[in-house]
Amino acid sequence: MDFRAGVESAYDRIKDDILRTELAPEPGLSRRAGRDVLIKWESRQRTGSFKIRGALNKIRSLRDAPPDAVLVSASTGNHGLAMAWASERESRRLVLFLPATVAPHKLARLRGFPALLERRGASCEESEILARRWAAATGGIFVSPYNDPDVVFGQGTIGLEIAADAPALAHVVVPVGGGGLAAGIAGFLKAVRPGVRIHGVEPAASAFMAASVRAGRIVSFPEGPSAADAVAGGIEPGSITFDLCRSLVDDWIAVGEDALREAVVLLDGLGRGPVEPAGALALAGLRAAPDRFGSGPVALIVSGGNTAGRPAVPAT
Repeated sequence: MDFRAGVESAYDRIKDDILRTELAPEPGLSRRAGRDVLIKWESRQRTGSFKIRGALNKIRSLRDAPPDAVLVSASTGNHGLAMAWASERESRRLVLFLPATVAPHKLARLRGFPALLERRGASCEESEILARRWAAATGGIFVSPYNDPDVVFGQGTIGLEIAADAPALAHVVVPVGGGGLAAGIAGFLKAVRPGVRIHGVEPAASAFMAASVRAGRIVSFPEGPSAADAVAGGIEPGSITFDLCRSLVDDWIAVGEDALREAVVLLDGLGRGPVEPAGALALAGLRAAPDRFGSGPVALIVSGGNTAGRPAVPAT
């Protein structure tokens, strides 16, 4: 994959309709960490998370698809919100499969869009399987939350903004679920700033990607409950993000639920708006394993802020 070309093309496609989120120094966190800490506030992005970048890029990349073709996807919430927003903006019909585990406040927001919501599947993996089958049976176009080059390139536009705004960065810390965010950011930054180290952080209860990287293949994982519902669930067989994360991410950190809760409290105290637990993974990882970071400034990706306190329908 040509990350530089793919991400730059994606940015040209979506830049007028996303927010160029702030990469801001945080003096308090810097004092605690003993190094310069900057935060990329994707929690303040349209629809409340980074997911809009990949969703919008994918939809705008469907040049050969009939304009009346139905889009189909599956999500625990943030990808669904992004798909619903982008589909409405592009006048595309969307059928969205939701697992039983979808957070009630995210479901309430999704109901503010014209997408058809299908509550099917006990887990995100099962919902994805059912959505793919439905798309294949009806001629719909399935859009994966992470297993798609156009989605990965869209998420990689965060790396493009980081490279432009902070060229001296030594480390970038990224939350990991299916791996699309980590793969996109790492792919672009390794292409233009090869010395930057990428640290992937997962909840210990759902550390699928790190377990798979250690095994050299996608494996199952004894998943437990985690407040970080936005990164819950496994990696589908054959996902492109596995090989990308295995080759591009330098370090893997797993954090417990107490560390995650503490990170949420610290980020909420900065007054930049709500941060959901998955969005606090990067800070939790930095605090849990400070010896992994050597020297130099570090950027933390705060990936989402869709909490129960957010407005019912995100502003456009």
